[in-house]
Amino acid sequence: MSVLADLHRVAIPLHEPFRISSGAVAVKESIIVELSLDGVTGFGEASPMPGSFYSSETPESSWRELEQRLVPYWLANPSAHPEQIAARMEELSPDPFARAGLEGACWDLLARQSARPLFELLGSRKRPVPSGVAIGLYETLEELLERVGRFLAEGYRRVKIKIQPGWDIEPVRAVRERFGPIPLMVDANASYTLADAPVFEELDRFDLLMYEQPLAKDAIEEAAELQRRVRTPLCADESADSPAALERILRLGAAKILNIKVQRVGGLAIARRMHDLALGAGMGCWLGTMPELGVASAQALHLATLDGFTFPTDVEASLRWFVDDLVNPLLEIDQEGYLHLPEGPASGWALDRAKLERYRVAGLRLRP
Repeated sequence: MSVLADLHRVAIPLHEPFRISSGAVAVKESIIVELSLDGVTGFGEASPMPGSFYSSETPESSWRELEQRLVPYWLANPSAHPEQIAARMEELSPDPFARAGLEGACWDLLARQSARPLFELLGSRKRPVPSGVAIGLYETLEELLERVGRFLAEGYRRVKIKIQPGWDIEPVRAVRERFGPIPLMVDANASYTLADAPVFEELDRFDLLMYEQPLAKDAIEEAAELQRRVRTPLCADESADSPAALERILRLGAAKILNIKVQRVGGLAIARRMHDLALGAGMGCWLGTMPELGVASAQALHLATLDGFTFPTDVEASLRWFVDDLVNPLLEIDQEGYLHLPEGPASGWALDRAKLERYRVAGLRLRP
């Protein structure tokens, strides 16, 4: 048996810095996981954000987890099913991004070995996935409004704008006045407290699709209280990082909608389990993103074909965020704002080796 693993750290600039309430990022760093077994190769992507932009995990910490714990486990068990790998990794590592990267490569490898599309392995069917645009914080309302107009013209089916204390009611009012009754939502990235409930009571006037993660990750009881005070549905993001967390959110009524990020929860298997929990409880779902590069985004889109994903995904065209991407063809939306899965095995997208070499900043090969 021929077994080999490679880690590739890549860095691709964004067109402009992406700002949310917790910071800004101008370069996308990801770890591409390459697993080879008897001449067949699978790719995955671990896609944490740098610093404290989103979570405590970083490209450096995820690299260490992959090098020291997760890849050695796979090298010793290369024929194990991805769901078996996922279950064992939960015991081996607390890093969901590293686990998602290795598991994604395992699914990709299995799909290529069996010549089957990933959605089929995940128990789904092929369908177009509607795409919504996520827009960060800006210095002025005019900058925000220009971006909203630009992305609506490109076809995106929903607009999400980031908010934070002091930048909330006015930007929402400005978007509504300029663009009318478009599908619109806000994302606070956990930057408010229950004392800010009057802000969300005021935002209720604007008929938004949802308030995404208004309160801190662990403020589940407070979120339940906020949901009782507002008409607009709350959407759980950072707080829904595991099936157990989701079960608590459902029990307390702390959200009516769920954003499932494959990277945040630790891989496709757990993400599918959370989708099934939400579907069984009548909770609407949509597929989020960090954003990730094309390797992880393409695999996540296959998950987003499951029936419970009823809202547009945050996965967007490759060139919406990045000056380039690693997959061929690039991810693109059609004029109606949909992403379409290519024909072929695995995700249907291929990793571009020349671009991997161009944007790689570090590499490591591991053997049994």
